[in-house]
Amino acid sequence: MTLDEVKPGQECSVVDVHAEGALGQRMLDMGFVPEVRIKVIRNAPLVDPIEIFMKGYFLSLRHAETKAVEVVLL
Repeated sequence: MTLDEVKPGQECSVVDVHAEGALGQRMLDMGFVPEVRIKVIRNAPLVDPIEIFMKGYFLSLRHAETKAVEVVLL
């Protein structure tokens, strides 16, 4: 399952990030590493962006970026 499939209010854990190049490096820099817990807070009315809570901070990501993050529900 990927992060874009997680519904608001659900929690998950990162399994892997399938992004390469600058996007992959940016995702790693933001803390998307295996076993990090993520809670999806909300989706904007037109899908983008998705707001998540991770490692003590809130983060908004584009829907396309969240497709690269493989997760498992908790």
